[in-house]
Amino acid sequence: MTEDIAALSAAIAACRLCRDAPARGDPLPHEPRPVAVLSATARILIAGQAPGLRVHESGLPFNDASGDRLRDWLGVTREAFYDPSKFAIVPMGFCFPGYDAKGSDLSPRRECAPLWRARVMAAMPQVELVLAIGQYAQAWHLGSARAKGMTETVRDWRRHLFGDDPPAVLALPHPSWRNTAWLKRNPWFADEVLPELRKRVKTLAF
Repeated sequence: MTEDIAALSAAIAACRLCRDAPARGDPLPHEPRPVAVLSATARILIAGQAPGLRVHESGLPFNDASGDRLRDWLGVTREAFYDPSKFAIVPMGFCFPGYDAKGSDLSPRRECAPLWRARVMAAMPQVELVLAIGQYAQAWHLGSARAKGMTETVRDWRRHLFGDDPPAVLALPHPSWRNTAWLKRNPWFADEVLPELRKRVKTLAF
């Protein structure tokens, strides 16, 4: 029996595991604010890494410059992006993990995926396409099929997108400004991947 989306969303919102019972290392250094948009109808799942500080403060996923770039990649308006009938948005880690000593976002908390990921996927059997953004989402959704590096994983997009096992997975680099140089070094991403991505989005979400 499929788990109720509203009940699962409420359980995720109430989760404090990373603060109260950390899997490894220090507990989350601030009050958790899980950010996830589950859907009973969306056929596209955006699987990101973890919220940044701005998303933590607003409670709205991809509410930053990375989100602007991602929406451009998808070819959708902000209004459509935040329509849960069109897109589910469920990162690998639900809470802002904090910063490292260099001021960069830490990796997603280790507690999230083992506890929640399988339940989330089971509760959304209608999902036909997973957009796996960054190495953590790609590791979970592609498993042993993932290439050694992010570039090669994204470059191998046809094998995952047109594979036999549903849902289809499209590996994407993170839309952060930090990847601007990567995008310039890899023009095939804009030339080959983005047109197919926009075609899939138009078919599945509109």
